[in-house]
Order: sequence, then C-alpha cells, then structure tokens
Amino acid sequence: MNRDGRLGVGIIGAGRVGPVIGAALAGAGHALVGITTGSDDDRVDAILPGIPTLEALEVARRSELVIVAVPHDELPGLIAGLAELGAWQIGQLVLHTDPAYGIGVLAPAAAAGAIPLAVHPAISFTGTSIDLRQLAASYAAVTAPGAVLPIAQALAVEMGCEPVVIAEADRPAYAEAIATATEFSRSIVRQSTGLLARIGVENPGGYLSALVRSTVDQALAEGAPADGETPPL
Repeated sequence: MNRDGRLGVGIIGAGRVGPVIGAALAGAGHALVGITTGSDDDRVDAILPGIPTLEALEVARRSELVIVAVPHDELPGLIAGLAELGAWQIGQLVLHTDPAYGIGVLAPAAAAGAIPLAVHPAISFTGTSIDLRQLAASYAAVTAPGAVLPIAQALAVEMGCEPVVIAEADRPAYAEAIATATEFSRSIVRQSTGLLARIGVENPGGYLSALVRSTVDQALAEGAPADGETPPL
C-alpha cells in the first residue's frame, strides 16, 4: 500500500459488478490499473473510460488490490489457475465479491502470501452508474481474517457501503438469504405483471411499482419473526 493509502486496483471480471466496484474505488481515490475484457466493452468504457484492458495474469501481477468479480462457478478455478502461474504476490490484497464464498476459496492466493478478503455489496447490479447511487445506501457482507478485517471493512466503506461482518461458516446461509430475496422477488413481480398484461393493463410494471415498493418497505420494517425462525415460503 502506498503511504497515502492509495492502491493500484486491478479488476478481473468485466460483467455488471467488477466495473462498478472499480468506479467506486476510483471515486475514493484509488488508481485503476486495468480490467479484463468482457462481453460488453462499451458498457465498461462508459463507467470506466480509458481503463487499460489486460489479461487476468497481468491484472494480478500489476495490482496491489485485485477485485475478482466473476461468476460463482468460475471463481475457484480462476484463483487456483492464477496461483499455478505465480500471479499472486506477498502482501497483495485479493478481494472477491461472491455472496456464497468466504475466504476459503482464496486459499491458493493466500498460500502465496496474498491477503484474502470477501466483500459482497448487497444490491442487484445493473453494471451502470446507477449502481454507484445504490451502493451509497447499501450494506456489504465482509469476511476476512481477524488481523485484516479492518482493511476489508474500510474497502466496503470506500465502495459506499456499510460493512456487516459475516463469519466464514455463515456464508452459505447468507448466500441463501440473498438468493431468496432476489429470485423470489423477481419471480413474483414477473408473475404479477404478466397477469395484469393479460387483462389489458398498460404498463403493468409501472402500475405495480408503488404497491411493490411500499409492501417491501413494510416487510423490511417489520423485520424477522419474533421467534427468529424463518417462515415457510
């Protein structure tokens, strides 16, 4: 880390999450080193104009902080593969954004001396600048070794989030909660808008917008059941 706290940040994963995290950290004063190519380079360029496009190996070798934002099934193989190539460095920060994994998936990087961090911002990413405003009103699940937990928490704050510590053993339950909230919500909204469209209601999404938002807000305000048990869906 530089004396002024600025880090050279590289991003592996040019989907919806990685570029937004990069933009948030750049806004906090960190320097962007590069990003891997993706399926929509125009979208990446819109949120991170002028950022160099590099191979994953080069991103890892040039960066003090590597943000790894790749699909769930790709993460273990990527981390292990880069370890086999000698990409990870002593003292380097390696941060992934997957909700289901803690720091265990980063063991190959940690074995090479890198510092493993897991930070998952709890929003549905669009991959656009809209997400930067959403981050400012969100929380982030943080998992890290005790000695470096403050670093992970500070990075979450710099992304705009309020950090919440999640134990390594609790990451599967955390991921289930996130999946339930997102997938169930999407499914119900799609079903409801489909029914309204079938009976001739124009703009069914707009029609339901206030209802859905107010209902969700009320449910969130009510919180968990008093006995702490999860009600059946």
